[in-house]
Amino acid sequence: MPHWKFTAPLAAIVSGPEALPSREAAAAANAAAIRIDNFNFAPPTLVVAPGTTVTWTNADDSPHTVREKDGKFKSAALDTDDTFSQTFTAPGEYEYFCSIHPRMTGKVVVK
Repeated sequence: MPHWKFTAPLAAIVSGPEALPSREAAAAANAAAIRIDNFNFAPPTLVVAPGTTVTWTNADDSPHTVREKDGKFKSAALDTDDTFSQTFTAPGEYEYFCSIHPRMTGKVVVK
């Protein structure tokens, strides 16, 4: 009867390049951020893959909103440090603006 002995630690076996990503790593891989600062969206254009969740964070002292031009998504007014997230599943270009300050514009490109 054979006697099996594993010499590699278990952590080495499950953490190598073939290891499955953790749920947190998978979520981070499908996440992107836009910062609202100085009455601008940064970056002004963001390119993401389908399934990506984009989070806007208001770093200004003034409230802002995130509203897609055709009404596909919209946030409530975001105070300082508030966030709004939207998951993009369909390819396309999503132009958005701040409904409080309409000169503030941005775009998410999903491809």
